[in-house]
Amino acid sequence: MNETPEKPAAATKAAAQKAVTKKATARKAVATKATTKKATTKKTAAAAEKAPAKKAPAKKAATVKKAATKTAPAKKTTAKTTAETAAKKTPAKKTPARKPESRVAMVRRARRINRELAELYPYAHPELDFTNSFELLVATVLSAQTTDLRVNQTTPRLFAVCPTPEDMAAMDPERLEELIRPTGFFRAKAKSLLGLSAALRDRFGGEVPGRLEDLVTLPGVGRKTANVVLGNAFGVPGITVDTHFGRLARRFGWTTAEDAEKVEADVAEIFPKSEWTMLSHRVVFHGRRVCHSRKPACGACAIAPLCPAYGEGETDPEKARKLLKYELGGQPGQRLKPPADYPGQPAPPMASQVAAP
Repeated sequence: MNETPEKPAAATKAAAQKAVTKKATARKAVATKATTKKATTKKTAAAAEKAPAKKAPAKKAATVKKAATKTAPAKKTTAKTTAETAAKKTPAKKTPARKPESRVAMVRRARRINRELAELYPYAHPELDFTNSFELLVATVLSAQTTDLRVNQTTPRLFAVCPTPEDMAAMDPERLEELIRPTGFFRAKAKSLLGLSAALRDRFGGEVPGRLEDLVTLPGVGRKTANVVLGNAFGVPGITVDTHFGRLARRFGWTTAEDAEKVEADVAEIFPKSEWTMLSHRVVFHGRRVCHSRKPACGACAIAPLCPAYGEGETDPEKARKLLKYELGGQPGQRLKPPADYPGQPAPPMASQVAAP
């Protein structure tokens, strides 16, 4: 009797506990669902916030592309304008094109240039001081890689010490080097002078030979030096191709060669042999005074109408006149003892020689 009422109470307690558990589970499910919904809402909001940010670069890129498209024609127009401006300026700098010249026409023009130069430089002469063939030979060897003026200022002392091949061949090498030092490359030049002096003494009886074949066998003597000596000491026609002569021969259209011997051969075919020596002097004179290497005085050139290279230098007459040198520019020449008909002033001796007692 006492146990029968306890069963309903236990069942009731179990049912109540089950109900509490079910209720707790339901609350947990509701809470979980709410949390999930909240997280989903938050994620959606975040995604919504990020979406415009992703679209912005695309819009900006489109704007930049559109701006670039608008700018491109402006650059093209500027380039076109620059090209047109350059095209307008270019013709003013170009010299008029010359018609192709026949061989006969070139020869006639070349000989006319020679006649014009003869009128311009009737006093043309070798610009080295000398009194005999030996002095001219020595001076020409010394003139390599220096000016004739420097040679002319150096040789008075040299020839005072050794006036003959025998004297020079017997000189102490160091003493000779000291005497010719102002001309540069004095060791190599001293060696050549000692060698050619000994050769003249031993092979030619102390005399300078009057043949090209013999002269070129001497140490330090080439075709240019040999032609200078033959033309001015022996009266044998020769073409002297130095840097000035070669430059002008190419500018005048007489040759396209760079090699000195080829230039000599080309020019020799244009002019009669009797003109070779004086032609050399006239062309060299013009190259030193007017038709310079870097700044030719085209505007002050007497043979400009005959020159295919006109326009390479200064064409304004006033500016060109300021480029003239030596007697044409009102300055002393290169010789201390120039010929009597020379219209300019003699060159001054070396300062050290003037000061010497």
